[in-house]
Amino acid sequence: MAIKSGDKIKVDYEGSLDNGQVFDSSKHGDHSHPLEFEVGARQVISGFDKAVIGMKKGEEKEFSIPAKEAYGERNKDLEKEIPRSSLPKGQEPQVGMGLMLNSPDGRQIPAMISKVDEQNITIDLNHPLAGKKLNFKIKVLEIN
Repeated sequence: MAIKSGDKIKVDYEGSLDNGQVFDSSKHGDHSHPLEFEVGARQVISGFDKAVIGMKKGEEKEFSIPAKEAYGERNKDLEKEIPRSSLPKGQEPQVGMGLMLNSPDGRQIPAMISKVDEQNITIDLNHPLAGKKLNFKIKVLEIN
């Protein structure tokens, strides 16, 4: 039975960047279990959804997803300069440090510090994988 939109599937996967760096895996790290999702229900990035259509149980596949079908292109408008004084006291800001910002409606938004100077810091609200082509190796474990 070939995968179609609406099927609930389970896959093992490994995601890497062009430089070979693995950014996510169903076998290691934070997500050390198979990925389960409903195909076509926008539960995964669109390029991943499209790539599994037509695959069968037990099938393995390697594919790449361009940035626009993954986490989008980088958006310069999502980089904001804020005064250092607006940060909590007691922690020295550093490039690469993650922050959680509160939106006016109470949601938490992840951000990364991309620049630090004497007076200000620049925070980047782009997804860390924005602007990157993603490479995947997957194996279909179940189709329901």
